[in-house]
Formats: sequence, structure tokens, C-alpha cells
Amino acid sequence: MSAPLRNILAVILGGGRGERLYPLTKVRAKPAVPIAGKYRLIDIPISNCINSGIHDIAVLTQFHSVSLNQHITRTYQFDDFHTGGVQILAAEQTLQSQDWYQGTADAVRKQIREITASGASHVLILAGDHIYRMDYAALARHHDETDADITVAVQPISRQKASQFGILKRNDNGQITDFVEKPTDPQILAQFISRNDPEQPFLGSMGIYMFKMDVLVDLLCNCLGYNDFGKDVLPNAIRSHNVSAYDFDGYWRDVGTIRSFYETSLELTGPNAPFDFFNPDQPIYTHPNMLAGSYLQESLLKNVELSEGCRIDRAEISNAIIGPRSQIGSGTKIKDSIIMGADYYDSAMLKGIGPNCVIEGAILDKNVCIGEGVVIRPFPRGTEIDEETWVVRDGIVVIPADVTIPSYTHIGPKAIAIKAEEGTNITDYMKFFLNGNITNRLAEGSNPTIQTGSGYEFVSFQDSSQSHSMHQS
Repeated sequence: MSAPLRNILAVILGGGRGERLYPLTKVRAKPAVPIAGKYRLIDIPISNCINSGIHDIAVLTQFHSVSLNQHITRTYQFDDFHTGGVQILAAEQTLQSQDWYQGTADAVRKQIREITASGASHVLILAGDHIYRMDYAALARHHDETDADITVAVQPISRQKASQFGILKRNDNGQITDFVEKPTDPQILAQFISRNDPEQPFLGSMGIYMFKMDVLVDLLCNCLGYNDFGKDVLPNAIRSHNVSAYDFDGYWRDVGTIRSFYETSLELTGPNAPFDFFNPDQPIYTHPNMLAGSYLQESLLKNVELSEGCRIDRAEISNAIIGPRSQIGSGTKIKDSIIMGADYYDSAMLKGIGPNCVIEGAILDKNVCIGEGVVIRPFPRGTEIDEETWVVRDGIVVIPADVTIPSYTHIGPKAIAIKAEEGTNITDYMKFFLNGNITNRLAEGSNPTIQTGSGYEFVSFQDSSQSHSMHQS
């Protein structure tokens, strides 16, 4: 291990409320969100650190941190022959400050005492909601060779995505000369064109920063109004410090929204996935589940990431992620969906997806119970709906953790108008959606109750044996 790596402290930001990833962040911090079945998002930056030879790691947490703390303490226990470890720095109120973290830079400022106590000469700032594989040792060498005070990892950005990133300009020596956070003004964007590439004319910050320790302390402690690295620290630091850009051309995704999380996750299911978890030289670590191999009976799977401990009975699954302990009933069809599985087995086998369901374009969080004959289909992009037991984000249906969806519920875009006229035979209408699965469960002349919403209808009806409900849109 080179001397600079021994003197680097990696600080991983646990993120704020995670509102753009809601409801996946309803009961957990962003870095604790499951990814690729068995992993958590936090596993990626921690694994990159370990693979790069950086073993002093701190994770800053604040919102819904219990599951994140549990995962880290159970997973990353270094042996006696390794120096360092992974420590959790939780937000706290002190005599000096009664406030919680006000931004990325403020989070580091409020933990500056613990950070400087590490004795490190350099601090590597990382985000906890990105998917990529990077050798931080190469970044450290670039930082040392350029004698930079701050090094920012950058990558090419398209014109369509420029408003989502910090965009920068640099000189011929690689020194950053200008920086703007998430620009939308066309005139400003025109000034920041850095590459002779019409597809990706900009250079964007990846939210990965290497600081000299004394520079970090000076900027944060003497400039108390700097609360965010992208908005405050970097635009001002380039005027007084040597800020260098480190080029990264590998796979990198920010999964901070439901749409980006969904699309990035499903990218991993294909045979030629742009990012994989099988690299033996740079593995992604996580907590091992002591589970039996998955059991499949007469099922058809295509482009599926299947985790351990699942039971799948005569189902058809394509382009999907199936998390640990998933239970999937016979006759069910799943397509373009993320099933996060369960944290435990239900002795009554009630958790999981029941028989004869259709799940498409959806995310099912952990410990969800889907009744028999449920149909879930995606909405048009841009659709936003909030119901008690399900939400739609940018057209993607998300079932929050620990929710039960009753049998024969339909959640999806409007396909047919249902009339509640007296004497209507509801069976004729429901057949269209459920392929006849509930025909024998309905009484002739059932009276549906219809509640209209924004772009959808909630339809409930009763037969002589039990209540049923259907959501349609």
C-alpha cells in the first residue's frame, strides 16, 4: 500500500431525506436501499474503498439510519491484521449546534472534529447512492501528481442531462477554472461547452472529491455559509485553490430518483449488463445471507437476477430482479419489475406474491403481500399518484414495504370505462382485466362503487362471500 492511501480517510455521505426515492426511503436511509437483489447501495462505495486499499472509512448518517447502521456493523468487520475500519458518524445536537445537517458540506463540517482526529492527510468525499466501480488509488495518484488542493472526479455529460449535474470548465493543465451547479439557462450552458462532442459536450462532477485535510478544514470552518460542496464550496474554491479534474470514463449512474433507480436496476438483468457484480478482482461485498438455494418448479425465467432463498411455483418472469426469500405463486407473470423480497419467512406463507397475478413495470419493496389475481401495470411517464397502499412515481408503480394488496386489486392505466348503472353485470367488465380469474367469485348484478381520482379510478365491489377491490387508471 502506498503512503498516500494509508493517509486517506473516506467519508461517505448518507444523504438527506431521500424524497426523490420515496417511498423506498420511507423506512430507511438512501444508502440502505436494496440493489440487485442481495446488496445495499452503501456496499458499492465501501467496496470501492476496500478494493482500492483505503480502509479508513466513515459513513455520515442522519435520517432513518437504523437499518443502515445495522447493515454496516454486521457486514464490515475488519480482522486484526487490517488497520482502520468502517465507523458511523451520526448527526447529533451539541452545545455548538442544535441543527441537523444543512447540506453535504455542512454534514462534514459538523463531524470535522472526528474527521481530523483520524490523523489522515487527505479526505475522500463520496456519495452513498451511486453505482460504479472506481479505483480510488488512481484518483489519489492524479491528486498527488498535480499537487492539487482539491480533485474532482468528472465524466462527459450530454446536453439533456446537464441540468442534473455540476458542470465545469478546465484549462489545458486540467485545472478547473469555472463551475456551475445544475445550470438550466441556455446562455450559461453555452459558456460551459468543454468537449468537441455534440452528444456529450459537457464535463460533469460525479460528486467524488479528494481534499487535502488542511484545505477542507479551512474552507468549512472559516466559511460557515458554505453548506453544500457543489453549490458553495467548489465555485468559491476554484478562485483561491488548485482544483483539478480527474477523468473517469467507466460506468456510473446516480440512482437518486425512482425512475433512475428502476432503469439502472433493470439494466443489470441482461446478459451483457454494463455493470456486474461478478468481477473477482474488484468484488462488491455485502452481508452474507445464510439461506438455502432458490427452489423453482416448472417456471420460465429470462434475464432475471435471482437471489437466495426464493420459492417460485410455475411462474413466468422476464427482465426482473427477485430479492431474497421471495415467494411467487403459480400462474403469476412478472415483467420489467423489481421484487425486493422479504427480511424473514412468514410461517403462514402470507408474504410474497400470490397465484395468478400480473406484475409489470413495478417496484415491490420488502415484506409486501400481494393477494391472488392482483394486476399491476405501469402508468404513462410523468404520472404521479399517492394512495394509501401504493404510489406512482414517473409512471412506475411502487408498493411500499410491509403493505398488503388485497386479492383481485387492479392498479394500472385506464383501459375501459366502467359504468355503475343499475343492473350492470360487473363480471362482464372485470373479465377484461383479470382474464376471468374472478368470474366464479362474483354474484350476478353486483353493484360497484366507483371513486374517481386524477387519471385513475378505484373500483370496489362485493359478492356474497367477501369484498374485493380494483384500482384502474
